Amino acid sequence: MGDKKRPKRIFVNGVDKYSSKNIAEYLSTCGERVEDVDDDEDFPLPQSEEPAFLVVGSVSSASIEKPNYLLEQYSSLSREELLPRLLECDVVVYNISENATLNEIEEATWAVTAIHGEMEHFKSKKMFILISTVMTWAMTKPQDSEEPDLLVTEEEFRKRRPHPSFKHHNNMEKHVLKLGAGKKNKLKGYVLAAGLQYGKGENLFHYFFKVSWLSECSKVPLFGEGTNYIPTIHVLDLAQVIQNLIEIKPKSKYILAIDDSKNTLEDIVKAISEVLGPGKINKLPNKEAVTMKAFKPEELEYLSLNLRLDAFVVKDSFGFPWIAESGMVENIELLVNEYRHTRKLLPIRICLTGPPAVGKNTVAEKLCEHYRIHHINIRKLIEEKMNELTEIMERSDLDVSDAETAQGQLENIKTSMDKNAGRLEDDLLLDMLTEKLNSKPCRNQGYVFYGFPRTYEQAELMFSGEDTESDGPNKTPPHNSITPEFVFALEATDEFLTKKVQALPESVAQKRGLTQDEFIPRLARFRQLIRAAETSLDYFDELEIYPTYIEVNRDDPDFTDIVNKILEGVGTPKNYGLSPEEQEEEDRRRENERKQKLAEEAAERKRKKEASLAEIAEQYEAWQNNLAEVERQEHELLEAQALPLRNYLMKYVMPSLTEALQECSKIKPDDPVSFLAEYLLRMDKK
Repeated sequence: MGDKKRPKRIFVNGVDKYSSKNIAEYLSTCGERVEDVDDDEDFPLPQSEEPAFLVVGSVSSASIEKPNYLLEQYSSLSREELLPRLLECDVVVYNISENATLNEIEEATWAVTAIHGEMEHFKSKKMFILISTVMTWAMTKPQDSEEPDLLVTEEEFRKRRPHPSFKHHNNMEKHVLKLGAGKKNKLKGYVLAAGLQYGKGENLFHYFFKVSWLSECSKVPLFGEGTNYIPTIHVLDLAQVIQNLIEIKPKSKYILAIDDSKNTLEDIVKAISEVLGPGKINKLPNKEAVTMKAFKPEELEYLSLNLRLDAFVVKDSFGFPWIAESGMVENIELLVNEYRHTRKLLPIRICLTGPPAVGKNTVAEKLCEHYRIHHINIRKLIEEKMNELTEIMERSDLDVSDAETAQGQLENIKTSMDKNAGRLEDDLLLDMLTEKLNSKPCRNQGYVFYGFPRTYEQAELMFSGEDTESDGPNKTPPHNSITPEFVFALEATDEFLTKKVQALPESVAQKRGLTQDEFIPRLARFRQLIRAAETSLDYFDELEIYPTYIEVNRDDPDFTDIVNKILEGVGTPKNYGLSPEEQEEEDRRRENERKQKLAEEAAERKRKKEASLAEIAEQYEAWQNNLAEVERQEHELLEAQALPLRNYLMKYVMPSLTEALQECSKIKPDDPVSFLAEYLLRMDKK
């Protein structure tokens, strides 16, 4: 066995951006192909035992965590620090195809110039690949100007004329071709003029995908007439072009990297809307795109491109399995599926069951608010359907047959409800609910519904199908794509439910159909259905969608514990977050709640402090009163104890002492103390 080839070291700039990130990740997986690939991926990356490339890259911020597919990651390096790392690489890829700033183009110019200046020190040949954009062809006209429908061919690259905003890109392309020319040149320079890139969660076309997926508009906005032709390429097909370029080293140094499509912008937006959204588009002036914050002005320049190109190098020289060779429109189903999985926009489908008055409606509302999915309330669904049919009948722009069909459906609904005391027959309700669950909003985001199916047979009619089927001897029955992923059965005793209903205001009970005359028969029907040999829950068991049983045994208006148990079982939302406006409102609400909480805490602290001070003052006053009382009692005690002594002194001591003091005052001796002592001694002897 011969020595294994040394993996090539490749540098890719800006790997924290959409295009470079996907290119770098793809190249890191290239190598010897193996057979076992992940069948769950619509666009699997190549699998390899030994990597053909070791990928390093630069990012815009040091705070960005290094992904696993990068060997090394650089951030905030000076040009003196970056150059040695570029010289370590066999291939240097600079990507200026997506909204590159002037600084990024200048860095690319410096990089190729600096590497070229070090050629004499190269031990082996190196390659510099510039990923540019077809915007440098934007003003190019066909050779025969009298036939504007002719394609502009790749071999005319020397005559290309850039869009006014992309002259720096064009100059950079020329610079790379100039420095990389020459047979003996150790630095080979290539320019890839990439079409507008799509796929892997989308970038430039993301707005159209998001608006379609959200289905909040009846029509997807299209800015401008949309008749312009846009050259495109799947971002992973672009990565495959780079891989083949590195391995094949073609003679052509300027290569158009585009797919075979000749789609207009209108074709693309229509295809997205039809598969993912409402199926219609609404043409608006270009300026509305900026007003609506749908696109930045520089992004509109890309979408306004009108160019039909014919590329032959990629077709003739490179042989790789295209992901989307025929373009976006032909592969829109795959792109939509890829978009959903890349951005983890997966529907959450929940079915709630339980007796009347157990709280299904309240729980459903809270789940829908948390997961931003659709609440299917049967009563409202029937009302919406009847209103929709009435509107169709009143429209003058539709065929008479459409109006007659709508009228027939509406009459069937009214007749059914008249016959069944306001309840719709099961077969009509099943059709109506199935139609709703198959709508784009429910298929995109998901739903919470309850109240149906009530029986095993209804569940089978509603969810059986060929969309999914397990292999193997123990395979589950086939079921369709609207089948709920999660089933929660809320349970409560008749006694608990009856007390709860009796406590409702009469107006609320009438509105919800929970008066005593309505509630008792409804509860009896529910109990009868769940005692059947086969129930709707048994059907879900057979599909291995095992219901979770939750006991409701206390009157909790907010159903906090119940909702938390369901959230724990379902997991995190798989949806877009809040819009900037909604996020701003949410931040404002949280800030107000924070301030209110701080104010309440401060008020509570102040109240406690004041209460504490009042208590201390009260205790001090009581202590002072106690002290005064103690002093009074001590004084009285001392007075009582001192009375015998006072009487003794007044009788035996004070007369003699008074006489001695009077005599001392008369004589005024030099030593009055000695005089008093002698005088009292003489009086004692008498």
